[in-house]
Amino acid sequence: MPTPTKGPRLGGSPAHERMILANLATALFQHGRITTTEAKAKRLRPLAEQLITKAKRGDLANRRRVLTVVRDKDVVFRLFDQIAPRYANRNGGYTRIVKTVPRKGDNAPMAIIELVEEQVTTSSAPARKAAARKAAQQDKVEALAPQETTPASSGEARPVADQDAEAPESVSGDTPAARADSDEADTSKS
Repeated sequence: MPTPTKGPRLGGSPAHERMILANLATALFQHGRITTTEAKAKRLRPLAEQLITKAKRGDLANRRRVLTVVRDKDVVFRLFDQIAPRYANRNGGYTRIVKTVPRKGDNAPMAIIELVEEQVTTSSAPARKAAARKAAQQDKVEALAPQETTPASSGEARPVADQDAEAPESVSGDTPAARADSDEADTSKS
């Protein structure tokens, strides 16, 4: 069991502190990130991590324990079905506290507490990028290759050219129309 926190309670009474933390946990799971004071964020972190750990277990008893703290059934559903599976391979450390500028009215130290986004790296991601790069290169080669020839009625091979085709783009991506527009803009500045 963790040691009790020293100093005054949040809100004055123990019941008020529990309700403040429950509301903060509900908002955190609903929005993924909240801005609050540093003291409240530091008190919220262990509670939120315990609730996520219970949600990872996923059984009915743990769902009922979480419902005693987080009263909104939609948020509990989101916690069990969307948030907890993200952290299936992570043992703790589900939240992050980032200190921000003090609050304008009373200069209270503020912080952002957020759920850590689990980075899912798959081994196929680099392969997909390489395949996309090869496909783009192949499209460029096909665009620059000479057009196919079809036999004419007289037996000669004539190149077939698309009369409506636009000029190919340059390596920098400029089109003739874009170059003309930029030339007009340069002359109007002078």
